Amino acid sequence: MRSVLMLLVASFCMCGWLRAEDHDAAERAAIQKKVEAYVAAFNKADAKSLSELWVEQGELITAAGERWQGRQQLQEQFAQYFSTAKEAKLELEGTQIELQSPHVAVETGLARVLVSGQEPSETKYRAVHLKGTDGWRIDSIREDEVPKPPPSHYEQLQELEWMVGRWADVDRTGKVETSCRWTSNRNFLVQTFKVVVDGAADFEGTQVIGWDPHAGTIRSWTFDSDGGFGAGRWSRGEGRWTVNTVHVLPDGRRGSATNIYELVNDNTVRYRSIGRQVDGELLPSVGPVNVVRQPD
Repeated sequence: MRSVLMLLVASFCMCGWLRAEDHDAAERAAIQKKVEAYVAAFNKADAKSLSELWVEQGELITAAGERWQGRQQLQEQFAQYFSTAKEAKLELEGTQIELQSPHVAVETGLARVLVSGQEPSETKYRAVHLKGTDGWRIDSIREDEVPKPPPSHYEQLQELEWMVGRWADVDRTGKVETSCRWTSNRNFLVQTFKVVVDGAADFEGTQVIGWDPHAGTIRSWTFDSDGGFGAGRWSRGEGRWTVNTVHVLPDGRRGSATNIYELVNDNTVRYRSIGRQVDGELLPSVGPVNVVRQPD
């Protein structure tokens, strides 16, 4: 008997929950119709129909901080806007409606206004809807500017996107492995490298490649595990990149070199280092060495 009663209680609770879900869905659908009516009235430049979708003392705070309050002022302000923004069109994206209580709901999303001959205007918005005897109406809308994306120098660096991934070259004394990735916002490429001899890392380092907006060129900064560091200036030629570098060695001596990356195909780069010198003493050139892309 006890188990039967528990089943009955559970069934009753489930039915109540389903009815509540159905009720909430119906309320959201009703609010969605009001949202669609708002967009339709805006796109018809119908200031009167727009204002009638609000409660009597409804309030709109624009992204510029202007406050419009009351149906009469809302109608006047919308009419004034439509007189200057001819054929303005409103689009909403990412609309979400959340019921706070049986009589209060919050709508959020992105509003985009399109006016011929102008850049689209976008704002985030939060609208509060109230349910009265005449159904759902807008109590308030607050607009906020859409945060601008962080600055990026990807456009200046995208020609080096071929570097992203894992690479390796093998010679008679060891294996050089490199791995390259973008940083957030694609403002820099970070490349790590190591020389593996007899299965152990003998030498390693990090190189950061970025755009120098003052000089209008690509630069790189390199730091190695022995304590040396250097800088390079990149330039592009026919199917190759040339990097003029200067270095400070761990013992304080200064060096320089010209490194050349020749793009053989999408998966192979031929590398050479020429004009190498330390404190004025010329050193042998390195390469050419084929560097091959490795599978992820």
